[in-house]
Amino acid sequence: MIKSVIEAASDGGCHQILVVYSSNEVMQAVGRDAELIHNPRASTGMASSLQAGLRALRSDMEAALVLLGDQPMVGSRTVAALLRAWRQEGSRPAVAVSRGEGGKWAPPVVLARELWDELMTLKGDAGARQVLDQRPELVDTVPSLDRLDDVDTPEDYANIVKLFPRPKPTQRA
Repeated sequence: MIKSVIEAASDGGCHQILVVYSSNEVMQAVGRDAELIHNPRASTGMASSLQAGLRALRSDMEAALVLLGDQPMVGSRTVAALLRAWRQEGSRPAVAVSRGEGGKWAPPVVLARELWDELMTLKGDAGARQVLDQRPELVDTVPSLDRLDDVDTPEDYANIVKLFPRPKPTQRA
């Protein structure tokens, strides 16, 4: 799963790709495909992982595009659309994928550097939503060009795998 997220970020135009991780399985899966940032506080919630990633970004980065490792269906088209929208003159400091109804948004989300100090004060498991839901005037949205399915359970994973069945290996005689 994480490989598809890294590929979407790279192909979509991200200049620095970080993977914040806590488990050795993720570290091994990523290998050299991205910069690895260990988060020993991952059990405290999403906020600590967001903060670890923001701290690790190069000083010349004007924004961070936050992609979730459990959204393998988000592709490079959505990443590119988010980056284009954020780069437009007059865009708001955050650009996210639209959920459609009532201005609701979902990750992935671009977070301009001007938001980072506030994001560094977050606690728990809500991430950027703690800031952006209280101040919707900070968020522009774009339609998703991909599916936003989260893979949070074994059933979710089974449903995603059904969309991309692997061919059965051929038997050699």
